[in-house]
Amino acid sequence: MPSAKDMLTTAASVAASAMVIRTITNDLLPHHLQDLLFSTISSYFNRFSSQLTITIQEFNGFAINDLYSAIEIYLGSKISPTTRRLRVSKNDSDKDFTVSMEKDEEVIDIFQGIKLQWWFVCQQSEKNVIHSSNGQNSVVRSESRSFQLSFHKKHKDKVLHSYLPHLLSTSKAMKEQKKEVKLYTIDSNQMYGNFEDAWIPVNLNHPATFSTVAMDSELKQALMDDLERFVKRKEFYKRVGKAWKRGYLLYGPPGTGKSSLISAMANFLSFDVYDLELTDVTRNSDLRRLLIATANKSILVIEDIDCSVEFKDRGGAVVDEGGTNPNHPPQSEVTLSGLLNFIDGLWSSCGDERIIIFTTNHKDKLDPALLRPGRMDMHIHMSYCNLSGFKTLAKNYLMMDDHPLYGEIQRLIAVVEVTPAQVAEELMKSDYPDVALQGLIEFFERKKTEDLQAKAKVERESEGEGQNGEESKNEGQNGKGGDSENEEYIDGKGREAQRRGNH
Repeated sequence: MPSAKDMLTTAASVAASAMVIRTITNDLLPHHLQDLLFSTISSYFNRFSSQLTITIQEFNGFAINDLYSAIEIYLGSKISPTTRRLRVSKNDSDKDFTVSMEKDEEVIDIFQGIKLQWWFVCQQSEKNVIHSSNGQNSVVRSESRSFQLSFHKKHKDKVLHSYLPHLLSTSKAMKEQKKEVKLYTIDSNQMYGNFEDAWIPVNLNHPATFSTVAMDSELKQALMDDLERFVKRKEFYKRVGKAWKRGYLLYGPPGTGKSSLISAMANFLSFDVYDLELTDVTRNSDLRRLLIATANKSILVIEDIDCSVEFKDRGGAVVDEGGTNPNHPPQSEVTLSGLLNFIDGLWSSCGDERIIIFTTNHKDKLDPALLRPGRMDMHIHMSYCNLSGFKTLAKNYLMMDDHPLYGEIQRLIAVVEVTPAQVAEELMKSDYPDVALQGLIEFFERKKTEDLQAKAKVERESEGEGQNGEESKNEGQNGKGGDSENEEYIDGKGREAQRRGNH
């Protein structure tokens, strides 16, 4: 039998040799060859192991893997003695700290007497992308993230049919308990990496609710009923063969509360909001990947759809501005067909319980293809402030339901076009109801006078143009030259226009 000293010497020698081999491997072999080598060695020894390892990738194709997201939440509450590093974050509006695993860390979980070992694995990959017109290449690095679960092979059925469902239900309860509505926007610097990383979240702390939004009370109640019905109809959408989504078009003048209504809808449903600026997206394929990277139970918002991007081609053709020059890659645009394909095409089924909202100040400028049922299911007109909207604002700002001046305000608000934003601005000028309401009445009177003056000016200009047109016609009829009455009329109009231009 070898002595203890000989055994320790041999073990130290083997460990030192392994460290030398690992150092040489890290220095000389590229990352992808290292991964191949170590995976080959690992698979060889796994043949003789009783352990089974399950890998849960972050993405399932282009879509987010819901199991991965649930594991991330669940393991944040599990700190084992073997855990050395954790990620902790907290915003001012967060109730508690957010804890999650750091990469290459291990967490031990015990479920019904079964020992389960979790690892958080991150692997970096590199991708060369031409990002400028001068032909310079930049290296974009992205991470491939996954969780690995290891346990004894004999527990496979219990892990798949009991442990993972328990993990999902526990994670869902934890998420609902500390739910914070998020607002996501696009980080263009991450467009070539993981598309989930392109969405940057912040807490949506907008305090708007349906009780504070100034809009017609009947329309508000109809919208609330529609939202409640939508979230309860999972089986209905499945039965009729439709994607579980709903589209809303908010249209009306600026300042009528479209953004506040979106925030109220998000707070009402506890749905995250994804604010998509179409001008940040250059290809239909990128648009699809960005939209698929949004989570379920979310609201996708495209504001000012009439001027966000010019849909020049319904067929999805790509315009090559750079020709065949490899240093100038083809420049493409998001097309109307590309957007519609996600709204109600095959790609619309990639995700559940999603709401899509378009906003516009000019509904008449939108392509009719965007407006038909199935794309925008409910059209909501955000009109000028009416009596119902005023009472909501007065209750919010002055904390009152009635006042002797309400009668005068009701008379004026019926004949003057003012937005809820303008009314709110006047109510904010004083904390005393009498002063604030009297100031609002004076504002209405000024606005009424300005509207009458503007209307009279338009009428005068219209009458002047009519008179000038009649004079031009007479001059054309009396003028010399031309082969017909029509030619004389055109020449006369031209001379009249020139005369007015000189003046």
